Amino acid sequence: MAGIVVVFDFDKTVIDCDSDNWVVDELGFTDLFNQLLPAMPWNSLMDTMMGEIHAQGKTIDDIVEVLKRTPIHPRIVAAVKSAHALGCELRIVSDANMFFIETILEHLELKEYFSEINTNPGFVNEEGRLRIFPYNDFTKCPHGCNLNLCPPNMCKGMIIERIQASLEGRKRIIYLGDGVGDYCPTLRLGKSDYMMPRKNFPVWDLICSNPMLIKAEIHEWSDGEDLERVLLQLINMVAVDAQLFSIDCKLQTLSASNLSLPKPLPVPQ
Repeated sequence: MAGIVVVFDFDKTVIDCDSDNWVVDELGFTDLFNQLLPAMPWNSLMDTMMGEIHAQGKTIDDIVEVLKRTPIHPRIVAAVKSAHALGCELRIVSDANMFFIETILEHLELKEYFSEINTNPGFVNEEGRLRIFPYNDFTKCPHGCNLNLCPPNMCKGMIIERIQASLEGRKRIIYLGDGVGDYCPTLRLGKSDYMMPRKNFPVWDLICSNPMLIKAEIHEWSDGEDLERVLLQLINMVAVDAQLFSIDCKLQTLSASNLSLPKPLPVPQ
């Protein structure tokens, strides 16, 4: 469906864990991570951890092997492929990092399905160690979002606004996420867009605290199987709606409101 842009968060949405914690834990550096966590911004901490992991003799290949074992629900892979096959444009907006995301997507043979990845820079330097930097260098220039829920290195709401400004024609956004950082972009979605929060995760709780602030339709999901079902249902619904809009524009006799379409799932008050 050419009129749909599906935007995925990555950690705990595409994959079923936090990729930063997964790598640190699997390589045996959890204690050091927890020791440094109270004193450092997250991106700086991850860059420091990658330096320590390198200093202790772990290689990029070791990190890659850990990333290949990242837990993911099998229906997520199917959902991404199905959405792409139906003509949707797929993008990622994530507070993980480029190296982790690209490595996992390449292992799953999914990278080619995404037209854009918005995340923190992550690359291997000439010494063979992984460097991780913030998407927005908040030490030099704050991103300027007034919502105190956004981390200093990334406002996903501003990224969504840029995506919205780049779209041409009558396009709708379906946004999928789970965390606190996914709330700001939820507030930027319009009435014709859809938000798919992971149920009983932080963004779901924030939405439920005041659903009237959200203009987009809310359709929750719980696991990979649920995500696939709801996402494809929405894509098909938008496709039907677009067909009816086209017919109505030509004949001015048929209205989409005359048909019974799937209803948005209820959000607790």
